[in-house]
Amino acid sequence: MRSAMPRILHLPVLAALQLLSMPSAHAQSLPLDRAYLQREFHAVDAFTLNANPLVIHRPARANQPFSVTGERGAILGQQDGTFELWLLPVKIFHNAKLSARLEGYPALIDLNAQAAEIEVRPDHTTVTYSHAAITVKQHMFIPRGQPAGQATAVVLFEVHASRPAAITLSLDPSLERQWPAPNFGRANGSWIPAGTGGAYLLETDNPAFFGAIAMPQANHGDIRPYQERPQTMPLTFTFTYDPAKDDGHFFPLLCSVADLSSSTQPDRRTLLEKTFAAGDHVQDLYRSTADYFAHFFDQRLTAHTPDKHFDEALQWAEVAIEQSKIARSDGAGLAGGWYTSGDSARPGFGWFFGRDTLWTLYAVNSYGDFALSRQALEFLISHQREDGKMMHEYSQTAEAVEWAKLPYLYASADATPLFVMQMEDYVRASGDVAFLRTHWDNVKRAYAFTRAHTTAGAFDNSQGTGWVEEWLPKMPHQEIYLVALDQQSSEAMSRLATLMNDTELSSTAAGTAKSIATLLKEFRGSDGMYAFSRDTDGAYEHVPSIFSSVAWWNGHLSLPDANQMFAAWAGSQFSTDWGTRSVASSAAIYDPISYHHGSVWPLYTGWVSMAEFRSGHTLSAIEHLRQNMQLTWLQDPGFVTEVLSGKFYQPLGRSSSHQLWSSAMVLAPAIRGLFGIETDAQQHVLYVHPQLPADWNEATLNNVRVGDDFYTVTMRRVDGSLEVEAASEKPTTLALVSGAGAPAAPQKPATHHVLRLPLPAMEVALPLSNPHEGEETSGLKVVDQQLTGHRLTLTLEAPAGTTQQLKAHANSKQKLGLHVNGGELHDDILQVSFEGTPQPMPKYVLKTVTLTW
Repeated sequence: MRSAMPRILHLPVLAALQLLSMPSAHAQSLPLDRAYLQREFHAVDAFTLNANPLVIHRPARANQPFSVTGERGAILGQQDGTFELWLLPVKIFHNAKLSARLEGYPALIDLNAQAAEIEVRPDHTTVTYSHAAITVKQHMFIPRGQPAGQATAVVLFEVHASRPAAITLSLDPSLERQWPAPNFGRANGSWIPAGTGGAYLLETDNPAFFGAIAMPQANHGDIRPYQERPQTMPLTFTFTYDPAKDDGHFFPLLCSVADLSSSTQPDRRTLLEKTFAAGDHVQDLYRSTADYFAHFFDQRLTAHTPDKHFDEALQWAEVAIEQSKIARSDGAGLAGGWYTSGDSARPGFGWFFGRDTLWTLYAVNSYGDFALSRQALEFLISHQREDGKMMHEYSQTAEAVEWAKLPYLYASADATPLFVMQMEDYVRASGDVAFLRTHWDNVKRAYAFTRAHTTAGAFDNSQGTGWVEEWLPKMPHQEIYLVALDQQSSEAMSRLATLMNDTELSSTAAGTAKSIATLLKEFRGSDGMYAFSRDTDGAYEHVPSIFSSVAWWNGHLSLPDANQMFAAWAGSQFSTDWGTRSVASSAAIYDPISYHHGSVWPLYTGWVSMAEFRSGHTLSAIEHLRQNMQLTWLQDPGFVTEVLSGKFYQPLGRSSSHQLWSSAMVLAPAIRGLFGIETDAQQHVLYVHPQLPADWNEATLNNVRVGDDFYTVTMRRVDGSLEVEAASEKPTTLALVSGAGAPAAPQKPATHHVLRLPLPAMEVALPLSNPHEGEETSGLKVVDQQLTGHRLTLTLEAPAGTTQQLKAHANSKQKLGLHVNGGELHDDILQVSFEGTPQPMPKYVLKTVTLTW
């Protein structure tokens, strides 16, 4: 019988040539010859880690997460340096910790308690432990292009100390396949020495499934004899450091895993050999990812604006999406999100989602990574159901179970209309009609699925959840979210059918889109808000929510008479200082820490921001976009979290800290909304409708992609106009068109294309907000803005008893004779006081300010 504890079997160099005393489940022995056991396994000569200019460097916070993810590996942990390591889809170990003993210094030093700084760059993350007598740096990276299961996540330990030291790494072996694959009991660790180091061979009750964790110049920890009482003990590596000779070395931690149920997997001996051999190529492993990210932005969109944090947030969002890509033998897909798994086998949402991917690809198309879009779409297409429905959720270990019989694969309905919408967006941005032609049948089947499941002619929830997975008092029958997607999907289908010369389908889809748009008008309530859903009896569920904001997503649809709804979204009942609540705080079902009833998702904030940009509510749109951007630095450095409290500035405890679509909602509203950049590669058209902050005089976008052509787009204020120039290295045919204008005939080939757009005579800019963790909403809200003739009217909301400041900016060089009602103008600072007595809990009041000239 197997003991309940992980046993450590020590094999000295002169021991027998096979593993002894192994349980019956491990009857297959591991022959090891003496020469193999004595192979050299040294620390690695230190090499230079890239100083990638995109970096976040800050004090480490023990209760905050970090994530290092990539094609085939993940290192997830807390900023005190504790971590778990995955060779996807297998968790090798968890609860890794460091301690040190110094020669002549009797105290045991808990290094995790000394975690001082964390430095995050696209190619590696470093946690620095700082003690008066010793510094240890824990460098972590994910190699690119490695075979599955072989050193696809690597940790390097760099040590500097005032005297000789022994550093101990302890960890709990896992050897668990990702949920929902079955696992095989607690892993055992058998010590295999190799010259100056060694490895733990990890095994479970399945003799065909095993792994290895190796470290040069390391010895094993205490080995409990079989005669002792059962006790769960961590595995430990202890390596020694001598300041006279080891300052120039890295001590790598290398892992591998194999499953003999696949004939291509190595046996135990070969796996150990490969693991040890990886120690000879650590620098090459690092260079694979360092070189990739050194050139990552060579052909991806970047921005240069007066706000450096804004520029960096866009870059980090692109990196976050890239690091969510998981390579597989059947292609590559995008994982939904990452977070430590603890004792479970679920690393956040580290598997594949249909709708998460499809919402994200709008951002990917915007920054020009068409290859990633194709990969992600093909992955989803490969799991499309025969009747046309698109997949919702697909685990990395789905093949190990009867996944189709579990309730996850097609649980949600929205991926199906989103797939049609996204196919059009990809083709429009890339010009890749051949891709559409190859997958035209998939597109038609997806559209046919939505048409087969309708109420009053529009897609309903009968074939899966729309957005919410639970709702009070009951689940909805037909969400406005699904209806709005169906309308945009039908319009997209009409345009795609035109490209495919199917005039009949194009006409019927256009007619369907028109009828659904009419149906959407009926969702409007007497309070100006659009209903959340429609019941089977035709009654409407009038919970005030943000879900109708998706109607503005692609720019072709809008809901009529929506100003009251936009005012509500911008006000304090919906808008916090860190994003937009899903439902108003006044709603009967409001709960700020629920998943669907009032928490703040960056996804929702992105939807609302895009709708505001589309409808001209620029000030609130910019503010919501900035709120998403500031989350880049809140929790998991460089990445945007999944969900935050609707009451306090703090993520929920189970929020995936590196969430795919949260990062996408930094990019899409910025590129398509604030910069107003959209493309039509088939027509060689670049649409521009910028809505820059009033205090930005200039902004430059590099690598704006229209099909296969790349442009540098510069926007600058000149004499009351915004001059937009698109420059390319070689002459190109391009029509540079105002976003509100109709497509124009492309100009003759040229390297410079220029367009001038009129600007209002007067604009205002909001101050940058900087909420502090744990605080409630207290910032200024722009509930409405109206520009008519020589008048700008602002409806503002702020806590009673506060004075707020905005910056006034005149686009005309002529003296305007500006007059202010409701505030005071001091040079270019507009000061507005909100009457009332300050309250411990902010109580918002409205005020109207009018500027005339």
